[in-house]
Amino acid sequence: MIGATAHFGRQTVEALAGAGRKVRALSRTPEKAGLPEGVEVVRGDLARPETLGAALDGVTELFLVLPYGMDAQPLLERVRQIVFLSSGAVVDGADPQPDVIAAYHARVEQEITATGIDRTFLRLFFPAINSPAWAMQLQRGDVLRGPHAEAAASLVHERDVADAAAAVLGSPEHFGRVYELTGPQSLTRTEQVETLGQVLGRELRFEEVPAPAVRQQLSRFMDADFVAALLDLTADTAGGPAPVNDAVEQLTGHPPRPYTQWVTDNLAAFR
Repeated sequence: MIGATAHFGRQTVEALAGAGRKVRALSRTPEKAGLPEGVEVVRGDLARPETLGAALDGVTELFLVLPYGMDAQPLLERVRQIVFLSSGAVVDGADPQPDVIAAYHARVEQEITATGIDRTFLRLFFPAINSPAWAMQLQRGDVLRGPHAEAAASLVHERDVADAAAAVLGSPEHFGRVYELTGPQSLTRTEQVETLGQVLGRELRFEEVPAPAVRQQLSRFMDADFVAALLDLTADTAGGPAPVNDAVEQLTGHPPRPYTQWVTDNLAAFR
């Protein structure tokens, strides 16, 4: 497992371990990983390829969760199957891709495909785990501010991503397939805040602010091209419902968890 201590990786480790699967997880600091008992945690760093050889020795299937911009090449051709958590921004056949987020993930997909190994791509657009960005605003009151109030997303619970990854790892019927994962419903940002308020028992409301101001603020501490791509992707979803499909249920056997369930499961992030 690469990315085992991040949100999606950790949940997938727990899903695999809970199903009795043998799991090896990569961590820069194994002593702080806090992963379930029985998981083999090995020391390794993606930024230091020389640390990866022993960590991947004997590994057959790999679930790959990469930080944006990270080079995947040192990991390729070392395993028999890769399940890569990619982005829903990727447009098949587009050259160039529409933005830097899509371009990065498309490049990793192409690099994996070029090796000829068995592979499955799980494409994710807007994960529910982005919602805690509102937590700091909640400390100041009941008005949450951001761009594009009518931008819509079918937010995906990270546990559904984990269940999907666990289902396709080591399963030949999924080799060569691409799955776009969605949540069960399309919600605008206004509706997301209303749902958050209902679960928290607070009268919350969303107040739209101009996107250029948000772009300028975020670009102070994030890559400017990444910020621009993220805000443009959000803007492009306004004016209509976000796509909803049955990929999660098809892969896992259960329907995707609703946003209310995600908020309930993550109340600590907002208090």
